[in-house]
Amino acid sequence: MTADERDEKAPGPDEAPRPGEAEPGPGDAGFEPDDAAPGDAVPGDAECPADAGPRPGDVARRALREARARAHRPAPDPTPPRPARQPAKPARPGDAARQALRTARADRRPDSAPGALPPRPASADPRGAGNGAPSPDAPAPADTPNPPPRPAPEAEAAFSPRPASADPRGAGNGAPSPDAPAPADTPNSQPPPAPTPRRTAPRAPRTMAAPSRDGDHRRTFAAHSVPPGGADGEPFATTWWGNAWLTALEDGALDRARLARGRAYAAQGHVDAITVTPGQVLAYVRGSRPRPYRTQVRLRTLSEADWDRFVDAAVAHTGHIAALLDKEMPHSLADSGVPLLPGPGDLEPLCSCPDRGHPCKHAAALCYRTARLLDEDPFVLLLLRGRGEREVLDALSRRSAARAARAAQEEHDTAALPGVRARDALAARTLPPLPAPLPPPPHPEQPPAHPGAPGGPDPLALDQLATDAAARAHTLLTTGRDPVAALTLWQDAVRLAAARPGSGLTASTRAVYASLSSATGRTTADLARAVAAWRQGGLEGLAVLEEPWDPPAGRFDRARPLLLAADLPAFRPWRNRLTHPAGHVQLRLGRDHLWYAYESEPGGEDWWPRGTPDLDPIGALTGLGGIP
Repeated sequence: MTADERDEKAPGPDEAPRPGEAEPGPGDAGFEPDDAAPGDAVPGDAECPADAGPRPGDVARRALREARARAHRPAPDPTPPRPARQPAKPARPGDAARQALRTARADRRPDSAPGALPPRPASADPRGAGNGAPSPDAPAPADTPNPPPRPAPEAEAAFSPRPASADPRGAGNGAPSPDAPAPADTPNSQPPPAPTPRRTAPRAPRTMAAPSRDGDHRRTFAAHSVPPGGADGEPFATTWWGNAWLTALEDGALDRARLARGRAYAAQGHVDAITVTPGQVLAYVRGSRPRPYRTQVRLRTLSEADWDRFVDAAVAHTGHIAALLDKEMPHSLADSGVPLLPGPGDLEPLCSCPDRGHPCKHAAALCYRTARLLDEDPFVLLLLRGRGEREVLDALSRRSAARAARAAQEEHDTAALPGVRARDALAARTLPPLPAPLPPPPHPEQPPAHPGAPGGPDPLALDQLATDAAARAHTLLTTGRDPVAALTLWQDAVRLAAARPGSGLTASTRAVYASLSSATGRTTADLARAVAAWRQGGLEGLAVLEEPWDPPAGRFDRARPLLLAADLPAFRPWRNRLTHPAGHVQLRLGRDHLWYAYESEPGGEDWWPRGTPDLDPIGALTGLGGIP
């Protein structure tokens, strides 16, 4: 430890002795009898000549100034001492002044004076001064017959205690120095309270907007770029369309108090940068918490049909386009049938705050600030409705150019050009009535002959199909209906096979039958039996062949007595059929109330249509022979 540090840690001469400390005696430096008056001589004064050097008071003042300067001087090494080493007690300016006074007194004594003693060094512990406990670094005290000289009155005034400040670090300025050492502990002083750590709030960024991402469908307005409003009763909107926006907000609000707080927020600048995109306005609004709230206001965009009507209404008057370019919104353009301005309930607020009001004060503040944007630029409203400024201007330019071209085309005289105008060619006109149709022929004509070709279709089959098509066309022309259209595939195949001329199964007939039966999934025998039934009674004859049914009482019940009266045996009845006991003749009643005769080998159950249908069962059996 240096001498300066030991001087700064020595106690001052003006400090009162602490409890338990001894009063300074005659052998101590700075001792003064209680009964000594100012100006009285003390032992040792006669040995000091008047012109021996500077007075002790001057030396004490200079030492005090140097001690104060050292106390306010920053420490050369800010590194704290190691924990294992006990830190030294901080020195006070009075301690250094006391040591300097002792040194000055010793310098004023003659060097050859008998019994002169060197000045006693200050103890490292301020509490050891005057308590009879020697310092480990100080030499043992020796008795001296002459006490040290009394300091001058100026020195006493320099060392008098300052009542305004108990802390020596604040001497001279009344405020403690941050670099000065802490004062020594005293019995009456309380330790300073521990500094309370300051709670720092999370710092929010200056702005959360991203203007670098702006384009035709995204515009960001910084908070300082939005014109102020709302202060001292100033309205937020000055244009009629801005006031229409605020009217939609206030008419759809459920709480007027929240609107008032939102208006105050907007006037106080709580709304950060505003981002406008199709269908929504977004901004961060500062509330009662450090972190701002993410607030949105949504608005429905217009459809393509609404935009077409808006563009047509804008180009209908040249003043509309000029007003838009001048940042104005004409009343007639907003009243053109397109819902351009919002109405009550059209604004949909969304906010990250816990308030569930409609709207909350943050959304209301955003709406008030948006009204200022609409005042400055009505294209912000068009962007909210779905289209950016460049897109709207391009559409107006194209539609205006097309309208001007049509007007110029109509004004141009085209009478000298040859041809017919499209307007005249497409005009509605009345055509004369069609002539009456010719009478139908009495019967269908024969189709032309089709010569056969190697590998080609069968000429007979082509001739049959052509003949059938001619017959169907004749029927449709004369009756207005096609009797074949309701037939199934099997019924149509039977009809085609039955229409083929000739009798018997010839080679060409077998080929036709094989082709038709293969197409319908039946056998050739089934097709031949069905052709016989078709030729017997047409579609009803085919139904009698394939579909047994239960006839009602009446005609079927009277058939058996009639057969018995004609000396015929009793026929066995089953549903709509009456079978001869010998099993070779059968009568079937159709749904058209006609009797159809069938023959089979006795006991064979292979029934084939025979004869002609008749209303009388006896008449149906007339054409059959061999009936006993």
